[in-house]
Amino acid sequence: MMAKRKMSLGELSERVDITPANMSILKNGKAKAIRFSTLEAVCRVLDCQPGDIIEYRPDGEDKSNQ
Repeated sequence: MMAKRKMSLGELSERVDITPANMSILKNGKAKAIRFSTLEAVCRVLDCQPGDIIEYRPDGEDKSNQ
């Protein structure tokens, strides 16, 4: 969604008001949780729905297993 919106990680983190390091953790799929307020802010800034930016993966499963 960031690429579609031509938005950098730094710009998104600034507009969502979280640190670039924390935004990077979210972007790279390393986060174990996300606050609903953060998810709402990301969706508002990117003009998208939660399903556009997150996916369910059972514990221990990563993209390399698919």
